[in-house]
Parts: sequence; structure tokens; C-alpha cells
Amino acid sequence: MKITLDSISHHYGSTEVLNDISFSLSDGEIVCIVGPSGCGKSTLLRFIGGLERPDRGQVLLAGRPPADSLNPLTYIFQDFALLPWRTVEGNVSLVLEDHGIRGDKARAIIDDVLARTKLSDFRTALPRQLSGGMKQRVAIARALSVKPAVMLMDEPLSALDSQTRELLMDDLVDLWTRERFSACYVTHNLAEAVRLGHRIIVLSRRPGRIREIVEIDMPLAERVDRLAELETMQRRIWELMREEARAADMEISDVA
Repeated sequence: MKITLDSISHHYGSTEVLNDISFSLSDGEIVCIVGPSGCGKSTLLRFIGGLERPDRGQVLLAGRPPADSLNPLTYIFQDFALLPWRTVEGNVSLVLEDHGIRGDKARAIIDDVLARTKLSDFRTALPRQLSGGMKQRVAIARALSVKPAVMLMDEPLSALDSQTRELLMDDLVDLWTRERFSACYVTHNLAEAVRLGHRIIVLSRRPGRIREIVEIDMPLAERVDRLAELETMQRRIWELMREEARAADMEISDVA
């Protein structure tokens, strides 16, 4: 399923947040969105997910999601959004219950996604017993259980320490290599963007406009061994953002 953003512009009250944003996301592609604080990154993700509607422009969906997709567009949040009284298995089963899937069918789906996210041995654990990285794996397993066409990932690793972030990036690359999922990935972390993104949308400070679209023509599985090249790309993106990021850091903002 292809997603196209066509001339998206938006205001919150008198504040212009986004101005004339156009790009697309194709099957099997990870598109990362980066930019200074307050430039509208998370707002764009809400438009893609249908949580809000832009003042101008449109989000177009082309093609069909997988035949067994329960939620074609599925969010993964930075705060994990787990129910503390439910086990790992119970948190994953929650979204299946919402679709009336229970019993053996639910158990088969849960077994599959827990295995894919390396959580099979932790199915009876409660969230309070898990590390931050493990909690985010549960959130990813829950998203995978509904077989999304596109995962909408809003700062999914920002709450994790640097070592855990590196391990989870490895896990996401391994998962993508096996399954070729599609994702729109919002992040402040440029190292994450160049490690995971096939294309990187670089936004200006508010109102967010596209400064540049950076394509990374390097297989995801090879990037961990080509860090020097990734660091060069990361520095180039930072140079695009540096002055505007400094200015944005001095502003008071009540928008994403």
C-alpha cells in the first residue's frame, strides 16, 4: 500500500505549523522524518494515521493492505502504551480481542509475534518486570499482531538508553530484513534516521517545509558495518538543520 502526502499545510490557531508538504511512502520502505523541535513531525504522522485532518492538502492511500490486515495503519508510541495489569501476552491479545479474535486463533497469532520479537520466554511477565527495550518490543509485537500495511512510529526509541537503542535498532533491521514492513518513522535522533531510513525527510523549523529529501542507497543489513559512511550522512543532515534547530530551541512551542 502506497501513501502519498499531497501539499499538506496546517495551522493551530494563528500558528502555521506545516507548509506545502508532499512526499510518498512505498511498500517495504522506511521513511524517516526529522527536523527541529516544533516543526510538525508528529502532526504529519497524525494526518497519515487519520487522527487529524489538515487545513489544506490530502493524504492519499493507493493499493490494498494485506488480506488479513486488521489495522492497515498502526501506531507505535514512545511511551510504550502498555496496560500495567496485563502480562506481555495480555497486552498483545488486547488488540485482537478488539477485533473479536480469541481462543486458538489468537494464541497462534500471539505465539508468532512473540517469537518474531524475541519475547516467547517472557509472555507471562508484567510490564513492571521488563526493561525499557523489552517494553518497546511488546509494543512492536502488539503492532505486528494486527498485520499492518504501514507502521507509524512516533519517537519509538527516544525513552531508551543508548545501548538499548542500539540493540533495538538491530532488532528492527533484522525484522525488516525478514518481513519488509513499511514504516513512517518520526525521530529527533539523526543516528536512528540514517541507520533505519531508506529516505529521510528533512523539515525546516516551524512552519515545517521540506528542506531536502535524503535517499540512502545502502542495504539496511550492511549499515552497522559502514558506520563511517552513515556518520558522514548524519553530519550532512545536521548541517542542513543546525541553525534552524538552534533558533527553534529558543522558541516556546505548544505544537508537535
